[in-house]
Amino acid sequence: MWRYLAGGLAALLMVAAGWSIYSGRARTDPMLPPPPPPSAMSSVQEPGAVEAPVPEASERTREEKRFDRYDKDRDSRITREEYLASRRKAFAKLDADGDGRLSFEEWAAKTTAKFTTADRDKSGMMDRAEFATTAVKRKAKAKPKCVCPAGGAAEEE
Repeated sequence: MWRYLAGGLAALLMVAAGWSIYSGRARTDPMLPPPPPPSAMSSVQEPGAVEAPVPEASERTREEKRFDRYDKDRDSRITREEYLASRRKAFAKLDADGDGRLSFEEWAAKTTAKFTTADRDKSGMMDRAEFATTAVKRKAKAKPKCVCPAGGAAEEE
């Protein structure tokens, strides 16, 4: 019987020790900030020399960039003409006869040409193989450029 009592007491002591270690570390180990990055120029500069501040690029938001694309005269205001300029260019590309009116044939010219090109047997209908040629060609994601140290593993391959 005393063995059960001793085993139970040992188990309770282990749980208490684990809890005290866990809670003690949680309170006494403050999260330290990461060390500053080593300066690439620190080995070139003399000791005691003051480092010049590194200029930082301004952080422009996506909306600021979009506003600047529309604001052609850079007066910090977008007029109706500036706002509609891109639409006018797109309309002019579609208006093939230049009459200022967009017919259905002009609007659908690109799609019609795509259908005509895909319909190889000129039957006026596309089968599965012909339709597969109309799929949008997606650009492959650009692979990131390798920034390998000179004489590194990239030269060995």
